[in-house]
Amino acid sequence: MTEFKAKCLALFDDLEGRKVSKIVVTRHGRPVAELNAPSSELAPIHGAHRGSVRFLDSDDGSEPVSSDDDWDAAHGILHR
Repeated sequence: MTEFKAKCLALFDDLEGRKVSKIVVTRHGRPVAELNAPSSELAPIHGAHRGSVRFLDSDDGSEPVSSDDDWDAAHGILHR
């Protein structure tokens, strides 16, 4: 883990340049993470979901989707 923290940028460069195919990060000799180069070029994020959202005829998208009821967070409840 300590070595990874010190060398992580260089290790990412090695993955990107395909000098290594996988990096295994260990803590006290036990694997805790594996890093792999992507198997193919990633699709661009911008515009990736274009056309995947549509409104029902009764919704125009300008009204709030929740009511004015109190939210749990207003009462200090963060999760149930």
